[in-house]
Amino acid sequence: MSTTGHQRRIAVVGAGMVGLSTAWFLQERGVDVTVLDRKDVAAGSSWGNAGWLTPGISTPLPEPAVLKYGIRAVLSPSSPVYVPPTANPRLIRFLTSFARHSTASRWKTAMDALVPINRTALPAFDALADGGVEVGTRTANDFIAAYRTESDREVLLDELEHIKAAGQDIGFELISGSRAREITPALSDEVNYAIRLEGQRFIDPGAFVDSLATSFRARGGVVREGVRVDDVDSRGTGVVLTTSEGVERYDDVVLATGAWISRQARDFGVRVPVQAGRGYSFSVPVDTVPTSPIYFPAQRVACTPLGDRLRVAGMMEFRDPDADLDSRRIKAIVDAARPLLRGVDLDDRKDEWVGSRPCTPDGLPVIGSTFAPNVHVAGGHGMWGITLGPATGRLLAESIVTGTTPRELVPFNPLR
Repeated sequence: MSTTGHQRRIAVVGAGMVGLSTAWFLQERGVDVTVLDRKDVAAGSSWGNAGWLTPGISTPLPEPAVLKYGIRAVLSPSSPVYVPPTANPRLIRFLTSFARHSTASRWKTAMDALVPINRTALPAFDALADGGVEVGTRTANDFIAAYRTESDREVLLDELEHIKAAGQDIGFELISGSRAREITPALSDEVNYAIRLEGQRFIDPGAFVDSLATSFRARGGVVREGVRVDDVDSRGTGVVLTTSEGVERYDDVVLATGAWISRQARDFGVRVPVQAGRGYSFSVPVDTVPTSPIYFPAQRVACTPLGDRLRVAGMMEFRDPDADLDSRRIKAIVDAARPLLRGVDLDDRKDEWVGSRPCTPDGLPVIGSTFAPNVHVAGGHGMWGITLGPATGRLLAESIVTGTTPRELVPFNPLR
């Protein structure tokens, strides 16, 4: 409740994992919350991603390995990291800054910043379950990272050691290709080395976010789909939103619009650029459905069991978030995954999808208040918006209601 005696009213713009988690945890603190989305619940990057809840490997996207691709590689449509030729000055500035942050020392600094919020990730999912979100998480007891060569496996092993050195808890076991196939028969004979990761989870992200929205509504929250927010005007007594349905007034607003966040946050002093890093996915039938996710790090392909099918996801495509799905990216994922899987019909694809992950050049999200104290932002998580969405919402709700920034959010100051 506010000090003036009326119930605080907050609008959250964006009905993905981050926006709805923030709304849900604000609701927990007695706030009257309305969620607005220009499309639908989970319409952005929340629906078709791999659904991994993997705080143990939630690391900064800018890393030294990215630089090894080289200019020729990233310009190839088949590359797992793809940058289409462009003269867009904003994208060029983003990529230049991204490259500057892809060093070992800057990766370590960013990793140190992520460890505290990573530790709160799974407990935040447990809080949602305890509060009535019915679709739960699944434990990934046999999460397999699979490789052709031992030298490929050394890359992740080295990263895991750096993760542990930063103070993040991550358990793992080195196993052979044959042992990996015993655990996960969908792996082909080309897999010779593997790592079994411990203590991670996964979800069907679309179903989970829908369940989160259902819980939020059941507790009195309002979700309005198909409503475009055209303007945000901060005033001393509150915030005025100009939407496709008219003018609306709230005490605060949270901008959680993913890859589109810069379009309005820029007006409030947020200079950290948020660029779309688009990911692709589809689902296919599989003879033996794995019990846990499969990761092919060298190919940057992620596989997740969802019902009786396998979701296959990959690519990091830096381009406009509203661009159409490019079928060449789907083909690139298929070509990369085909030799490493068996009993999987990669030609019987359904739900081909592209979603825009919100990426920042330093690999850290933007979470907190802007220069207008009643305008807040939550986004820029890169590949980890599903993993860190509930933790972000929980911590940001605390910050908004108490006026005190939790220590976990300090490195993510939107005005940095």
